[in-house]
Amino acid sequence: MSTRLRYRRLALVAALSGFALNAPAKPMEEPFIIGVASHDLHLRDSRNQGNLLSREAGIESVRTDAHWAFLERNRDRLKVEPHWHRYLAGTEAQGLDSLFILGYGNSFHGDGQKPRSEPVRAAFNRYVAFVAQQFRGRIKHYEVWNEWDVENPTDPQFTQDYARLIADAAGIIRQHDPDANVLAGAVTTHGIESGFALRLIEAGVMQSIDGLSLHPYVHCRGRGKNTPEAWIEWLAKIDLELSRAAGEPVPLYLTEMSWPAYQGSCGIDERLQAAYLARSFFLARTLPNVRGYWWYDLRNDGTDKREREHNFGLLRQDYSLKPAYSVLKAISPIIQNYQFLGHAGEAGQNTVLLHFGNADEQLLVGWSTDQARSVSIESAGRATGKLEWIDTATPDNGRTRGDTVWECPATASNCTANVELNGFPKIFSLGNSTPKP
Repeated sequence: MSTRLRYRRLALVAALSGFALNAPAKPMEEPFIIGVASHDLHLRDSRNQGNLLSREAGIESVRTDAHWAFLERNRDRLKVEPHWHRYLAGTEAQGLDSLFILGYGNSFHGDGQKPRSEPVRAAFNRYVAFVAQQFRGRIKHYEVWNEWDVENPTDPQFTQDYARLIADAAGIIRQHDPDANVLAGAVTTHGIESGFALRLIEAGVMQSIDGLSLHPYVHCRGRGKNTPEAWIEWLAKIDLELSRAAGEPVPLYLTEMSWPAYQGSCGIDERLQAAYLARSFFLARTLPNVRGYWWYDLRNDGTDKREREHNFGLLRQDYSLKPAYSVLKAISPIIQNYQFLGHAGEAGQNTVLLHFGNADEQLLVGWSTDQARSVSIESAGRATGKLEWIDTATPDNGRTRGDTVWECPATASNCTANVELNGFPKIFSLGNSTPKP
């Protein structure tokens, strides 16, 4: 284990004294990562338009496939195609970090099957070493394989073979690019529910890697179970289970997650997709072990409104903005620069109220999960004038002042206001007092 990894693991243990789901948030070792998935690495005419839009939306990391088959097009001859360097130059120019997925098999080795036998593992390890050498210092995160569990999430030997691949790849990456972070898992919802992620923890993979990656999609779970609120309740249980099995906090990276906006089974419309994006990002910040969230994906993969795989993006195929993009752009400064302080006491079954703050300001983020409703909120201290807020239903308006005025009784240390909530989060400024630890 590297000195850097050992230090990080000790820091994680010290940061979390218990696993209670409602425990107050602890200071995070690293800033929360806002990421996005993209397939542009393989476009020879990759445009910088997507990179610019990503930066303007507050996205920090782009996850993409560094296909083994694309680097080894001739047996035992590894070569980086020039457009890969052009792609990285474009992301770097906008200050975007890269997450490279290592995997997907190669037809020259084991007929493209997963590297489970010794000859194929050896060939895969050569590919991993080549990538780490070629891109040393340019890739922030590596992810070992993508959704290995899909083929067989229940077979213990299948899990063990992947755990061995993770350990080998992590060691190789650290040898050639010691500053890169290594993630592994990319475990699907079915894999999580089948115990695949838990078996990885029990196999000791956290001794090798910096974080476990998950793909916890819920869009096809049915009414009432496919919402951001049902999602975070389930994810909190998974977080608790994995940390208990590890005997220490497990850093979790949601390297794929979103809701598709399409006209088909499990689909929602673009407006609801935008509301769910905002709600899920704020809720993800309530779990201290969740270190990053990569929305899948940046741009729609096609134009067919009835095809699910064409409609996950923040942007349409022609790079025009979907509502989800504008919402992410509005909330990303809060996700990045404010710490989750706890749930507000007045939250009910169908109302979510979350406190965020930094050294300068406290915020209340609130929404209703069903019908519009009025709630009373309280300022952080004495407040004057009209209430300031961001309404994610109209994100382009930015921070505004409405007609609502703080009511401040002479004998009270705080002020109150009645506000209307709906399915789009509203972000209320509670004042400039220093947040409580």
